[in-house]
This record gives sequence, C-alpha cells and structure tokens, in this order.
Amino acid sequence: MTFLRLAWAHFKVGAMNELQYRVNFFIQLFQSLLALATGLIGLWLVFNQTDDLAGWRPAELLAVMGVHILMGGVIQTFIQPNMGKLMEDVHKGTLDYTLTKPADSQTLVSVREVRIWSLVDVLTGAIVLGVAAAQLERGIGLGDAIAFVLALVLGAVMIYCFWLILTTGAFKVVRVENILELFSGVYQAGRWPVGIYPLWMRGTLTFLVPVAFAVTVPAESLTSRLTTGTLVLAVVFTAALVVVTRLIWRLGLRSYTGASA
Repeated sequence: MTFLRLAWAHFKVGAMNELQYRVNFFIQLFQSLLALATGLIGLWLVFNQTDDLAGWRPAELLAVMGVHILMGGVIQTFIQPNMGKLMEDVHKGTLDYTLTKPADSQTLVSVREVRIWSLVDVLTGAIVLGVAAAQLERGIGLGDAIAFVLALVLGAVMIYCFWLILTTGAFKVVRVENILELFSGVYQAGRWPVGIYPLWMRGTLTFLVPVAFAVTVPAESLTSRLTTGTLVLAVVFTAALVVVTRLIWRLGLRSYTGASA
C-alpha cells in the first residue's frame, strides 16, 4: 500500500508538470502515428510476399505489434524517465535527497518521474490489440484475457528489473548511458515474434534482455500459443529477477558517494 500511495502521489505531481507543456502531446502523437505507420508498412511488405511468418498469421502479428507498442509506452512513461533521473542523481551526487527520505530508496527512485504524454503509445497499442483481437479466427476467452494481463505485468516487471540492474552500474561506471541506449535497438527486435530468430538470439531476447517475455509471451496468450509451462517459467524468472535486482541495488548503494561524502 505504501508503494501505491507513493506512486500515485508522484504520478499526480508528474502529470501536473507535464500538463504545463501540452505541445508535447502533439509531438508524441505525431511520433506514435509515424511509428504505427512504419510498423503497418512492415507487416504489409511481409505479407505481400507470404501468407504467414514462421506460422504467425497477419492478425496474430498485428497483436504482437500492439503489445510491442503498448509495452514501449509503459517503458517510456514510467521506467525510462526514472532510470534517467537516477543516473543523473548518481553522477551529480544528488541522490542523497532521496536516500535520506523515510521510505524505501528503491521504491522512491522507481516512481519519482512520469511522462504522461507517452501514454499515447499505451492507448495506440491497446487500439491495435483491439483490432487484432477482432480479426483473430479464434475468440479470446476469459482464461486468455487473464493470462494476457498476467504475462503483460510480468513482462513489465522484468523490463523494470533489467533497466534498474543496468542503471545501478552508474555507481561504478561513468558512461552507463551508452549501454542503456543499446536497449532501444534491441527492443525493436521485439516487434516480431522471437521464434523467427536464430536460437542464440532467442536466448538473448528471452533471458539476457527479456523482450520475449515482455512482448511475445503476452501476444502468445491472445493467439492460443501460450503454454502453462511458459507462463510458469515467466513467473519463476520474474521472481528470481526481482530478488537479484534488489541485491544488486543494495550492493550499488554501498559504492555511492554523494554530495555529503
């Protein structure tokens, strides 16, 4: 409950700050529509040459694209801004202001920043998913919907943990931003199901950079491809990643020397 109260309080502050710059909404809308158009053109080019891609039909790949856009919106709204702020505080030595507050430091650094205009991507992804669901030959049942929501939450948690682990490297490495920039390129690979890639790349996109869990697995739940084993693996992997992330965060704090040092 403490986490929810903190998150809601910071969300309101962040929303008020963002509303001062409403032109950003139109910029974000243009970027989102451009990305959507690019993705749709890519799908059109693929299915202009073939009827399916590694067994995935057009409506099913549209669902993958919808999840990819939606998850990207979540990352840009909640995860990326906080990780950027954390790196800035570590480099400037101003993380002290967060560490001295009477709340869990990891929780605070994870909810301080929000970019509400990036929610446009979340809405765009949801619309694309709705269109894809209407075109699927097999309807989406209650079990599929529950599995989809669970897989989506697990994927978001994995991406958060991945970002925080990398960002914690700022306690040791000066230019960790360059490493984080690589994530944007790798995340674009999630626009397609990981099954189309070579085995070594599937492993990378599943366990090293958990794009498969964040995008492909939720899409599989909507297209009757998700197995119980995969969902259980996602739960176990997420739990392990949360524990590892917490340990790495605590170890990183031991290396921090701020303005008060």
